[in-house]
Formats: sequence, C-alpha cells, structure tokens
Amino acid sequence: MPTLRLRNLTRAYGPIRAVDRVDLDIRDGEFLSLLGPSGCGKTTTLRMIAGFIDPSDGTIEIDGRVLSSAAGSVPPERRGMSMIFQSYAIWPNMTVAENVAFGLNLRKLPSAEIKKRVGDVLDVVQLGTLAHRYPAELSGGQQQRVALARAIVVQPSVLLLDEPLSNLDANLREDMRAEIRRLHLAFGITTVYVTHDQAEAMATSDRIAVMNRGRVEQVDAPYVLYTRPRTRFVAGFIGRTNFIEGRREGRQVHFNGFSVDAALLEGLETHASKVTASIRPQSLALNSVRPTDSTGAVHIQGRVVDRTFLGEHWDYEFAADASDLRLKIAARPSDVFDVGSVTWLTLEPGQLVVIE
Repeated sequence: MPTLRLRNLTRAYGPIRAVDRVDLDIRDGEFLSLLGPSGCGKTTTLRMIAGFIDPSDGTIEIDGRVLSSAAGSVPPERRGMSMIFQSYAIWPNMTVAENVAFGLNLRKLPSAEIKKRVGDVLDVVQLGTLAHRYPAELSGGQQQRVALARAIVVQPSVLLLDEPLSNLDANLREDMRAEIRRLHLAFGITTVYVTHDQAEAMATSDRIAVMNRGRVEQVDAPYVLYTRPRTRFVAGFIGRTNFIEGRREGRQVHFNGFSVDAALLEGLETHASKVTASIRPQSLALNSVRPTDSTGAVHIQGRVVDRTFLGEHWDYEFAADASDLRLKIAARPSDVFDVGSVTWLTLEPGQLVVIE
C-alpha cells in the first residue's frame, strides 16, 4: 500500500483555492517532486503534508492513518517527518555534529547511540572531517549537507524538502541535486521535493507531479513527462517545445504546410477534428539538401531566419517557404547554417505528441 496518500486535498483562502482537489499516491521509498511555477500550490501542498497548514477539505493519510482532514490534524512533531527549508535553518552557535544530533537529543536517545548515528550519517554526507566546525566556517553546499544529515539521522518516515537548492549558485546546485539523489538511493526514505526548476526535478525524481493553478496536471516518470506530455501546460513547462495546430480529415491530419497519417499520432482521439501537437526542438533536423530516405519522414523546404549558439547546441528558427510554419530546432554544434540559408527540415511523425 502507498506510504503517503492525498485524497481530494484542498486549501482555500476565501474564494481562492491555492490547492484544488489534489489526489496523489506516494509509494514507500519513492522520490516524488512537486513541480510548477510560483503560485501553483506546491509549497502549500508540502506544508499541509508537514502539518503546518490544515486542509479545507480532503485528507492526508500515511499507511492508512489519517494525519490531516478538515476536522483536525496531527501536529507536525507527531508525524514522524523531517523537513528541510530553503534557509537550511541550522543553528549558528552549534557545531556540525551538534546540529545533526539536535533531533536525537530531543528524542532522549542514549549518548552512545547518538554519537554513532551522527558519525555514520556525517560520513555518508562526506562531512565527517568537519564535525567540529561551525556553520559560518562552511560553504553553502556544506551547510546544505548539514541540513540533509540532520533531517536523515532521525530516520523519518517521510522527508520533505522545500526548494532546498534555491540559495546556491548554478554549478553547486547541479552538484547538490546529484548528492540528494545519491542520499535517497542510500537511505530509501520516502521523499517529497518541491521545486520550480525542471532540471532539478528531472535529475532527482522517480516521478514528478506537475502542478498548475492548484491542480496536478500530470504525474509520471521524468522520461514519460518529457516525451509524452498530456496537456499544453506540461508540454510547455517541461523543457521547450513547438506547438502545431492541425485538423483531421479522414485518415489524414493536416498541419500547416504538411500532412501525416492519423494512425501515426499516438493519443489522437477517434472523433477529434481539431488537433494540437507538440514536438521538441531536438526532435527536428536541418539539412542543406533534401534527404533521400524513405522512412516516412516529412521533409519541408525553407530558410533559417534566426540562430543562437549556446555552446552545447545551436538554436535555429526555421521558416517554411510554402506556408507560414515556423519551428524552433536544436542542432549539434557542428551543424552550422547561416541566417537566410536554404535548408530542409526533417520531421518524424512519431515524434509528434497529441496533447489536450
């Protein structure tokens, strides 16, 4: 059975529903991220799970035990959870070891057990040699590891993280998201992680719940979310994409300047007449001459109207000659095309994803 279950979870502030009828099952040992823009309800959801906010409707259960409902909630200190905030909230007047031991001391565990558990977890987060330092003597990444160690050492049933990497620079964030994933694999604690950073969620999560305006639009593994988004919001929020409008006529779907067999479009409803499809920039290719393959790909003649070099790839904007179709393409650094040059765009129909 799922470790953590949210049913019809709602939080209203007057007429505004910050969280609107959220249903989620978070499995034992799973790392699930709540991902979305500011104001989408992800932090409010996390704080309801932690017990800091009571729901207006719905329930939160853990292993069948109701923790929160509109009738009342179990207080945070009795939930067996740990939470890491954006500010880390580590005590400046305590050493690394004392910070990590804080929760164990509150639980009045034997001193020998506290010492062993603190030593073990500091070794895992690679801070064993810094146990006697104070927070002011640590880097931002090291302070983040102290917060992680303090949360993990009490062996919580659920670990909650509220945008814990937002205060770090870009390179350190990349290192720390790998560290968080490593620690999750080492300890296997059920984890709920809030972030607005798509790359962060993709790198750390088993599954991602994409939230928009208080609701969950899609819950899936990162690869599925990226390659098979179900809604326009998810397609546009997870990475970059091109949206193409079309219409269905019999066995064909006619887009702007090209047509594809309707049977090739996964998710196309039988009676749908209007079609919106998403295709990722890296799923498109440019060539200086028309390709001669016969794999069923669509080839469209046009021109490069804009380009940007980003180091790892080129961003091109392609404009078709025979229609007003414009598409963004991500190409390898070695695929160099000048603005204004005649090119052929190659589009694989199987890469088109029909969205709601």
